[in-house]
Amino acid sequence: MRDRGLIIKSVADDSIADELRLQAGDVLLQINGQEVNDMLDYRYLIADEYLQVLVQKYNEEQWLLEIEKDYDETLGLVFQDDGWGPTRQCGNKCIFCFVDQMPGQMRPSLYVKDDDYRLSFAQGNFITLTNIGPTELERIAQMRLSPLYISVHTTNPVLRREMMGNPRAEQVMDQLRFLADAGIRMHTQVVLCPGVNDGSELNRTIGDLGELWPAVCSLAVVPVGLTAHRQKLFSLNTYNPREAREVVREVQRWQKVFMAEYEYPLVFASDEFYLLAGARIPPAEEYCDFPQTENGVGLVRLFMDEWKQLAGLLPECVEHPIHCSLVTGTLAGPLLAPVAARLNKISGLQVDLHILENKYFGKTVTVAGLLTGTDLLNGLAGLDLGERLFIPGVMLRAGEQVFLDDVTLKELSDKLKVQVIPLEHPVELVQLLGLYP
Repeated sequence: MRDRGLIIKSVADDSIADELRLQAGDVLLQINGQEVNDMLDYRYLIADEYLQVLVQKYNEEQWLLEIEKDYDETLGLVFQDDGWGPTRQCGNKCIFCFVDQMPGQMRPSLYVKDDDYRLSFAQGNFITLTNIGPTELERIAQMRLSPLYISVHTTNPVLRREMMGNPRAEQVMDQLRFLADAGIRMHTQVVLCPGVNDGSELNRTIGDLGELWPAVCSLAVVPVGLTAHRQKLFSLNTYNPREAREVVREVQRWQKVFMAEYEYPLVFASDEFYLLAGARIPPAEEYCDFPQTENGVGLVRLFMDEWKQLAGLLPECVEHPIHCSLVTGTLAGPLLAPVAARLNKISGLQVDLHILENKYFGKTVTVAGLLTGTDLLNGLAGLDLGERLFIPGVMLRAGEQVFLDDVTLKELSDKLKVQVIPLEHPVELVQLLGLYP
């Protein structure tokens, strides 16, 4: 990335850019007289049907190109760094920050704290708004960057400043109101810490955000995650079952309020709270449009409903004997136990369920997605796992076959001497076992 413009990484064959003889190494400087600083500028400016495009060629020569195209037609350009350039970093010192609790000697990129409103719009990353000023807010409004995903945590300005270690955190309600007035939709979240921002503070936060409906279109309440590597950090506790039940009850009370007022529940407790509380998982209709599955809200219900449909279609026996294993974390163990039990009723099929405690991050980290390759190697070494080991796909980094600790899927397969297969949905398991009718 240069000081100005976007460096072209590649050009699609037979595209407009290809016809204009643009190539890798050229720099896109301006569109219709406006500077192009990142992918947001590019997407916003190429929407016009008539373009004047200023390009600096690899030999420093500048070309001004006139382009006539359809409204939704692209130029066929791919940029270095995907057109984003340096990621905007987080300037907070949150008392619950997970990155600060990670063990050392992991991949450097895992310690990066991004807080970039552009990636919130483009990829659904949660941001805090503490590094955003009036100019950025105006840009969001002008470009209609909607929806955004915003970590609120509390609407109490003093408490938010203390929780996030940043005096600019106090401005959040003014920022949210500005975005709401500009027509920006916002999905929000609260990372809930026992004795800090729950109880009356949570009620205040839910009430304040509810007043911004429909601009604030969802609120996820998720429990703080604590690892065994919290040296010299703020003293926090995890939620116990009784406390989790109190959170679930309070969220459900607010859902009734919002349903009566807006015909939409607005606030959702994460699956982790329901599982920890031992509470009934709400039916699908109570999740409405499932607005925050990526934040662990409603995935259990989707899993249960999909499995219920599949279970009624399973055969009584398999033609050839099959032995395989499933693995998960301690939180989802009770969810998968009946699945394994039902599969084991099929004659000729043996499914072993292995529920592993997280040793890498510590036993207080119970979700399957944070089990590492090392956890699987240590927990499963020497066991007869059968012909295949099925793991939740969330254990792997997005788009890669690598665990959080850099152990690869192939390394795990080689060391455990079993084929390891990541799964996203129950239907994949049924299909891979040849059980789908």
